[in-house]
Amino acid sequence: MRKLSEVLVKTGAEIYREIIPVALYSVLSSLILIPTVLLLPITAALFVIPFIYMPLFFGVLHVFHHKMERKSRRNGLKDLADGVRKGYFPGVVMGLFVSLLVFILWSTWWYYGGKDGMLYTIIAVFQTYFVIMALISQFHTFQLVLQKEMGIFKAMGESVKLLLRHPGYTVGAFFQTVCLTVLLALTAVGFLVLFNGMMGIYMHKVTANLIEEEEPAADEWNEQAVTAGSVK
Repeated sequence: MRKLSEVLVKTGAEIYREIIPVALYSVLSSLILIPTVLLLPITAALFVIPFIYMPLFFGVLHVFHHKMERKSRRNGLKDLADGVRKGYFPGVVMGLFVSLLVFILWSTWWYYGGKDGMLYTIIAVFQTYFVIMALISQFHTFQLVLQKEMGIFKAMGESVKLLLRHPGYTVGAFFQTVCLTVLLALTAVGFLVLFNGMMGIYMHKVTANLIEEEEPAADEWNEQAVTAGSVK
């Protein structure tokens, strides 16, 4: 398995080669965020993001999955639309899951943050840790849906298993994603123009690297099982 730093370098090179599609699909999928952030209260945004933004985000991942797999597509916009259609249910499920975690985090600090006492602070910190780990555990979910053609709930379970088998790798990839998000968020235009497309390439390569590591191990285990059965 390649190191995470090697994956990051390859991602940067691929983003440079695909900079126009990265910008185009990022803008198309992120325009909904402008009225959501500027006009809607946070409670309304927690519903808009799962039902509109996350399926669009999945559509961008779908486009770059095909690009990374070198599958020919004559019409990228049609590929984006197909990705949104196929990934609407997975996108909504994941969006609701993320919204639930954000609500838990917000309500935790709203309730316990204003109370005096170390116990309340410990509870709030523990809840924050729980939310962060829950987010990390789903880092590979969308890519498993795309690359392994899993259903969303099976992919969510498999993503947790990948975290448990490769904790340092997955946590490191999530941390790099957070750093990239913060940097792009400092300039709202940069986030709207680049983020989704960059994630489409980065997340594909990160998960594909893990899958390449997992498949030989699974094949070896199956071969040993067949050999043992033959001996019996």
